[in-house]
Amino acid sequence: MTENTPLYLGFDLSTQQIKGIAVTSSLKAEHEVKFDFDADSKGFSVKKGVLTNDDDKEVFAPLALWLQAIDGVLHRFKDAGMDFGRVRGISGAGMQHGSVYWNAEGERALKSLDSSMSLQDQLADAFAHPYSPNWQDASTQEQCDAFGTHLGDEGQLALSTGSKAHHRFTGPQIFRFRTKYPRKYQETSRISLVSSFLASIFLGRIAPFDIADICGMNLWDIKAGAWNEQLLSLTAGSSDTSDLKHKLGAANVPKDGGAFLGNISPYFVRRYGFSPSCAVAPSTGDNPSTILALPLRPLDAIVSLGTSTTFLMSTPYYKPNPAVHFMNHPTTPGLYMFMLCYKNGGLARERIRDSLPKPTDAGKPWQQFEQVASSTPPLGQSSDPSSPMKIGLFFPRPEIVPNVRAGTWRFNYKPNTNALMDADETTWKQPEDDARAIVESQLLSLRLRSRDIVESPTGPNAHLPPQPRRIYLVGGGSQNATIAKMAGQVLGGVEGVYRLDVGENACALGAAYKAVWAVEREDKQSFEELIGARWKEDEFVEKIADGYQGGIFERYGSAVEGLNLVEQEVLKGAKNK
Repeated sequence: MTENTPLYLGFDLSTQQIKGIAVTSSLKAEHEVKFDFDADSKGFSVKKGVLTNDDDKEVFAPLALWLQAIDGVLHRFKDAGMDFGRVRGISGAGMQHGSVYWNAEGERALKSLDSSMSLQDQLADAFAHPYSPNWQDASTQEQCDAFGTHLGDEGQLALSTGSKAHHRFTGPQIFRFRTKYPRKYQETSRISLVSSFLASIFLGRIAPFDIADICGMNLWDIKAGAWNEQLLSLTAGSSDTSDLKHKLGAANVPKDGGAFLGNISPYFVRRYGFSPSCAVAPSTGDNPSTILALPLRPLDAIVSLGTSTTFLMSTPYYKPNPAVHFMNHPTTPGLYMFMLCYKNGGLARERIRDSLPKPTDAGKPWQQFEQVASSTPPLGQSSDPSSPMKIGLFFPRPEIVPNVRAGTWRFNYKPNTNALMDADETTWKQPEDDARAIVESQLLSLRLRSRDIVESPTGPNAHLPPQPRRIYLVGGGSQNATIAKMAGQVLGGVEGVYRLDVGENACALGAAYKAVWAVEREDKQSFEELIGARWKEDEFVEKIADGYQGGIFERYGSAVEGLNLVEQEVLKGAKNK
């Protein structure tokens, strides 16, 4: 490795920490560092990175903490021996939806930072409001109700903006900020997302929104590629939206995810030794950045099996509905990012695991769960395919997909008659039957909601039914062989089921890859082309289960209809208020 070998930095500003990773042009990670907000910050009484006001359901983070953390993570790069002069490009990822309210002084201060002083010391008074609402914030129900009806109904809102109204989305948050803090709103000069806030710090001026992250605001008309004037008017409280547009920097939204925003601020050149020619590319949201951690091809799917469950696909189809999220792809025009988010993931599975007899090996907590789930026949059916299927919903926490209160519901579904019956102790053995049923239920929900955007493969596999090309599993649940096998049975996957192992830095890694592409791409060279040619699959990916299996895949197709009926039945009496 020569001293002149270029490096590219990717950052991930998340709820509890900021992570940084430096990669070479060949995508080899050379340095990885992090700054944990709870453990490493000074002067902030945050818990898990945030402060809360339970009475108003508010969750928020101090902006001064983030400024301290940016300096902190750069110092850790320096302590690790990194030569900042080698860095040719920077990009980042930020938790989606959060908003930052700059005042006029903040815009001026960014351009005249003193390299002998910290970011925190110089930008403490740069904001009209010293906090940023976190994605866990649930204070905006009134505003969400208004968004949900302003275009007609939730379906019309999703058709325009890619999603129905959610508490965490930026449009409803700005709406509430304007009404709760009218003076602070008036003093607001510019509004950033977390991602564009991060880019602004490195750029030394307010950075524009990213073409993918802007879709998490409920304000951007995705198909029109422009702001939705009706929703801007609702948010601004006036038919004159010019002031809000100025605050949003509405006239400058680069359509190119790898656009050159400018060179790095002189502050970082003098303070840390960056090259003055280091380029700053747009930062995107954490979820869009995750799909950049590998050269994900259209109709590949990433299933994140952590505390919550997230399903991500790159797709050429725009088919939004209120149960899902669609966003522009962060790098590739003509593609969209399809996303599902569930609150009940790993914790729900753990609850059933803990209800089973304890495993004989204390070091293998999932041993009993795997044995019981794998020994139970698919859908708990007998050898007769027309026998009842066991289908349940297991929600220890209120769920958003579907919008159901906490609870557990078990049913027997007869596929030949499309009949649904409540299960009892004579037809459903608890907790043993729950072990397989909860995994099936979670996977069936993914298949139900993604079936309109998958398609049959081409070439020698053209005879197969519509399904993803590959299934990539990430998160703690990806280590469970039984879950991996069931993922292939339920979701398919023409080429199989794979474990994607990029450590805990997928968002930061995706940002670093984006910086490589932004700086080194040839004319019209796509992200997938450049990164795909350099990405070494065998270092990050392992095939762990078969994908499509004839017969069983079709049987689960019938179960999808059963799950749909189960959800409709439960929603009649258990919908979240």
